[in-house]
Amino acid sequence: MKISQRVSGVEYAIRDIALEARKLQKEGRQITYLNIGDPLQYGFQPPENVKQALSRAVKEGQNYYAASEGLPELRDAIAKKEKAKGLQVSEDDILVTNGVSEGLEMITASIVEPGDEVLIPGPYYPPYASYVRLFGGKPIEFSVDLQNSTPDLDDIRSKITKKTVAICLISPNNPTGAVFSEKSLKDLIDIANEHNLYIICDEIYDQIVFDEKFTGIGKVCGDSPVILLNGFSKVHLMSGWRIGYIAFNQSNKLELLRENVPKLARVRIATNLPVQYAALESLQGPQDYINKFVFDLKRRRDYTIKRLNGMNGISCSNPKGAFYAFPKIENNKFKSDKEFVIELLKSKGVLTVHGSGFGVKYGTGHFRMVFLPEIPVLEQALDKIEEFVA
Repeated sequence: MKISQRVSGVEYAIRDIALEARKLQKEGRQITYLNIGDPLQYGFQPPENVKQALSRAVKEGQNYYAASEGLPELRDAIAKKEKAKGLQVSEDDILVTNGVSEGLEMITASIVEPGDEVLIPGPYYPPYASYVRLFGGKPIEFSVDLQNSTPDLDDIRSKITKKTVAICLISPNNPTGAVFSEKSLKDLIDIANEHNLYIICDEIYDQIVFDEKFTGIGKVCGDSPVILLNGFSKVHLMSGWRIGYIAFNQSNKLELLRENVPKLARVRIATNLPVQYAALESLQGPQDYINKFVFDLKRRRDYTIKRLNGMNGISCSNPKGAFYAFPKIENNKFKSDKEFVIELLKSKGVLTVHGSGFGVKYGTGHFRMVFLPEIPVLEQALDKIEEFVA
């Protein structure tokens, strides 16, 4: 029987490639997984007070359907967090979602019609392109200088057409770790306003930065039509609990979205209520664990990038945030970066993700790996990668 053309075009390279690893695991092979950006699979855990808040909510009977927009106290706490970063929001501008992915799906469904175009930074996080395609739109990649973490403004201008409806930003970026400066964000806002475009900004890694202070888009956006996506999976170490949010900047241009996106929230009923109490505690409780988390990641980043750039046939820009390296394969002897990744897996038991899975135009010829494991695990994996490329 048939399936829709929309769904047949959906891809998610990060998890799709794991199917190859599972086949080898069933044969008894040991696999080092460096494909998924989930800190909790590498030994990190939410703080004890956050776990207790989840457990307490369950035990105290907070097990019913929440309000579709989210727990009011949580929405208020989120608004305070984003306001501190510069975004003009109140509790009424926040919509709690089942992870950032659901928020992205809701926004894309609300602004993209067949034939519309959405600009996304290349290389990009796969769901951005998949959701645009799912709703009949066309993702258009724009160039980013990975050495300097700067978007190519001329390239963006050249790709805006009458069909363009939005510019997406991901800062810090997945898969490259690029972090846009205040000037770059302001330049992008100016271009979007000039062409009457939505700005969708994903700041899920906002506190995972290593070398420079992070600037949130709220600091420069004024009353522009900015839709912010954020959540608790990365910084707050709550990936498996699936909770995120949409924050609408206070702009008259977003009135129709404010009115209609909550309808999608009501259709899907609600976000997990006990987890919302845990998220509230993660914002209001002690924050010192975040500094330790980022300190550990910086050590792992420094080690990983030094090792990669010391390999013949590999070069890698220095990620300024998040927890991914995106090395370039110089003189690839295989037919594609995907074949490189599969042969590395088969030969050495190390699973990474092919760069073309993050966009053919700017991702091809690379692979992505996480530097979340402890350094002894990274050392073994990087030894194997070095043997393979040699």
